[in-house]
Amino acid sequence: MSGQQETPAGAAGRTEALRRLHGSRAHSAHERAVAACRYAGVGRDAAEIVPKDPVGRAANALRLSAESLAALAVSAPDPAADARCARNAAATAALAAQVAAARDDTAASAACLRAALAASQAAAAAAGGGAQGQDAALNARAEEAERDAVATAKAAGWLDDTDPAAP
Repeated sequence: MSGQQETPAGAAGRTEALRRLHGSRAHSAHERAVAACRYAGVGRDAAEIVPKDPVGRAANALRLSAESLAALAVSAPDPAADARCARNAAATAALAAQVAAARDDTAASAACLRAALAASQAAAAAAGGGAQGQDAALNARAEEAERDAVATAKAAGWLDDTDPAAP
């Protein structure tokens, strides 16, 4: 066997490590979305099957993100699918941040929105194209952007130390 071939055990371990990485980022982004919705006064009851406004879209995206995380917990590890789950949760957090920032026109809210959008873009890059959740550099950028988004949300008071996403 050449030094570049991975053993089945090595591949399984790498897949599990990627599951933990993407899963952690997905949960963190989801908690940011929950916190932003809470900050904006958007309740789960605002979710609509066919949302008609940004509040309904944010609440519905939050519901879908929660369902995706529940499916992630019971599915077999799949780096591409796991990265897409993290991407979708980050997009949900960005949508929730847009709603919150629109209701609170402050510099802190604008910073949260920028950080949420950056985290969403980094998660999309990690999940997309040929990367399919397996590119170490793109995953590292997505991790860093998520940490920045959490720190920014904490600094703005959207997320506190009792929220699971808070380090």
